[in-house]
Amino acid sequence: MRPAKVISCILSIVGVCVLAPRIPAQTLASRQRLVIAASVVVDGKGHIFHDVRIVIEGSKIVAMGPKVEGPVDYDLRGLTVLPGWIDAHVHITWSFGKDGKNAGTEGTTQEDAYRAASNAWVTLMAGFTTVQSVGAPNDIPLRDAIAKGILPGPRILTAAEPLEGRGETTGTPDEIRAYVRKQKEAGADLIKIFASESIRKGGGMTLSQEQLNAACDEAKKQGLRTLVHAYKEAVRAATLAGCTQVEHGTLATDDDLKLMGEKGTYLDPQAGLVIENYLLNKDKYLGTTGYTAEGFAAMETILPMEHELVRHAMRTPKLKVVFGTDAVAGAHGRNAEEFIDRVRDCGVDPMAAMVSANSLGAEALGLGDQIGSIAPGLQADIIALDGDPLKDITAVRRVVFVMKGGVVYKNAARGAIPVYAGVQP
Repeated sequence: MRPAKVISCILSIVGVCVLAPRIPAQTLASRQRLVIAASVVVDGKGHIFHDVRIVIEGSKIVAMGPKVEGPVDYDLRGLTVLPGWIDAHVHITWSFGKDGKNAGTEGTTQEDAYRAASNAWVTLMAGFTTVQSVGAPNDIPLRDAIAKGILPGPRILTAAEPLEGRGETTGTPDEIRAYVRKQKEAGADLIKIFASESIRKGGGMTLSQEQLNAACDEAKKQGLRTLVHAYKEAVRAATLAGCTQVEHGTLATDDDLKLMGEKGTYLDPQAGLVIENYLLNKDKYLGTTGYTAEGFAAMETILPMEHELVRHAMRTPKLKVVFGTDAVAGAHGRNAEEFIDRVRDCGVDPMAAMVSANSLGAEALGLGDQIGSIAPGLQADIIALDGDPLKDITAVRRVVFVMKGGVVYKNAARGAIPVYAGVQP
């Protein structure tokens, strides 16, 4: 069954599957003027505001300040209010199949579509209002259904089909350019490039500098960003090729990180969640494509290297480190655990961790003028935590309020008044 048809199978019963508006989210947002009262706002750019009101009209924030007049629709005082988080690296349609094993990008059944919709829902409920899903054609119909307000979920940017690095068999530079154009025609928002083999297999480079140059240059000509899966020497090669963002970056040298900072290349390292998730679900991955006993043994030795990379990256001048989890089957809805790993295991400052998933993440996506901060003119993507993540990073697990584009999807905050009966916790 084709992905678009699979997704369409669930649309008629969305109201049964999830607690979401029965009419498109855009319609709900266009009818409302809402006021949120907040005692603490962490604005996504490193600032903290106290005792303010946030005014939303339609899908956007139109005002924020202490002297806003009118009744309060949502009283979030006593909580920490932030912009919705941005996860720069997920695989939103990955799930475990009927046999309980990892289905990866192969899922094309009705059950796979249900699971993909569930992944989107639990990710949104965890406070992530925007995600970048980097590599599956199934992402596109899910992205479009959410954008139309048919399904609830985070805003999705997707790479469609990634460019797999296989040495010379990947293609000539001209063939690679044609592949990039094909992805744009298919509806890709960005280009994902595999320049290294899996770190479970050693992370060796799989594309030449010339091939990388062609891919990144053509994407730029097409107005698309490039995210490069890179380890070791591929990190420098991707940076020299002018890619937008390096994913993972394990075993990059300090000189590589310095070069990235100088070139303005974003880095999206993973501090723990993805490996922790693999180890937690070892029986569900072992024996499926790409997952061997040797690979799992390698992961246990890689985790400390990931921590060390994040420490070095955060100390590198000018280097922009964004927040990405590489969430696959088993990790959806647990994306915020990556914050805890970064702060607890890598010594990242909690405010820097928040900014990485807010304004900096939005900038990396090319959406800095639309999302990533609580400020007039931006989308009303607003979440609230029961606790202060700047003092206790585990507060990121306690998301009690989620608004995306002016529509409330989760409201478990004490004293909040739901505006529409169909939008409940």
